[in-house]
Amino acid sequence: MNINLTNQKITDLSVCVLIPTYNNDRTLKRVIDGILQFTQHIIIVNDGSTDNTSQILEGYSQLQQIHIEKNKGKGNALRMGFKHAEALGYHYAITIDSDGQHFPEDIPAFVNELEKSDDKNILLIGARNMSQKDVPKKSSFGNKFSNFWFWTETGIKLQDTQSGFRLYPLEALKKLKFYTSKFEFEIEVIVKAAWSGVTVKNIPVRVLYDETERVSHFRPFKDFTRISILNTWLVILTVVYIKPRNFFRKLKKKGFKRFFSEDLFGTQDAASKKALSIALGVFIGLSPFWGFQTALVIFLALIFKLNKTIAFVFSNISIPPFIPFILYASSRMGQYLLGIKLEYTREEMIENFEVLKHLKTYIVGSFSLAIIAATCFGLLSYFLFLILDKKVVLNNG
Repeated sequence: MNINLTNQKITDLSVCVLIPTYNNDRTLKRVIDGILQFTQHIIIVNDGSTDNTSQILEGYSQLQQIHIEKNKGKGNALRMGFKHAEALGYHYAITIDSDGQHFPEDIPAFVNELEKSDDKNILLIGARNMSQKDVPKKSSFGNKFSNFWFWTETGIKLQDTQSGFRLYPLEALKKLKFYTSKFEFEIEVIVKAAWSGVTVKNIPVRVLYDETERVSHFRPFKDFTRISILNTWLVILTVVYIKPRNFFRKLKKKGFKRFFSEDLFGTQDAASKKALSIALGVFIGLSPFWGFQTALVIFLALIFKLNKTIAFVFSNISIPPFIPFILYASSRMGQYLLGIKLEYTREEMIENFEVLKHLKTYIVGSFSLAIIAATCFGLLSYFLFLILDKKVVLNNG
């Protein structure tokens, strides 16, 4: 490890190290001294500490310091640190916790990864080995829980989404709007960064959990509740806005012909998976889930690991011009199955939708129509995909 080379790279890439700290006086000095081996480009945010933190920081007057009078949370400290770093002209900030769990010796790993990456719009998260003996089980479980929701919200699979040892692209963050100020900010920032096109990835780092000196300020009930509320909101945004937005952006960029040939029929998914995705889309599109179809079809596609794009496209079978015909067909199907006769013409339904007065008939007919149509579309598309896949194999051979 060449310390002088790392120092030069940090300067050339315009990187600073940001340390948010709150009542970690037992480990703070060791962390700062460890970082000083590699760089003097350090910003320390004292988030209203009531221990000896202020006295310790008096010995580092050469470093950039922000002192917050009253503790407002890690997210707020990070956001203030980011703004200060931007004002000083830095392009990236490596954040490291002051509780001693991170090794400053891993800083070169972030710098080297940034340097060699062709994509400089990148956010790196240190991936800890959460299976080692000294890692608390609640931390390991919480990390797995967070990883799952991050994947649900972004489609990106990571090994560690909770580590505070990270490299942030400051220019990209400046364009985003954040609402949280506590621990949950570290979830909000990576999700919104991914949504905006920032590459989010893990790099391996070491971790030390020394319960004799480590002080954790995570409040299990309050903070877990905050995180759960945030994830609920992010999932809702994912299914009702982000996924449809991404779909239409891709459609606009590629054009209809290229989009359908590459993303629908040209996808490398198996014929059965594509057919099931179509069947799911048709079923949801024809079922009486008005207002929830987009959210539901994407959620189910995620759960059953189907093609989200295909399922979403075919769920739009119930676009406004088709709705009266779907209502009419659902009503007729319900009447047939229930053995009743209602005098509604298709024209009357188009004008006032009075069939909804007979809700039971409509619901029974709607689900029945959805099942039949989904089965037919699914089987037909399955055999069609088999034929197309064989043609592709023959052409390539």
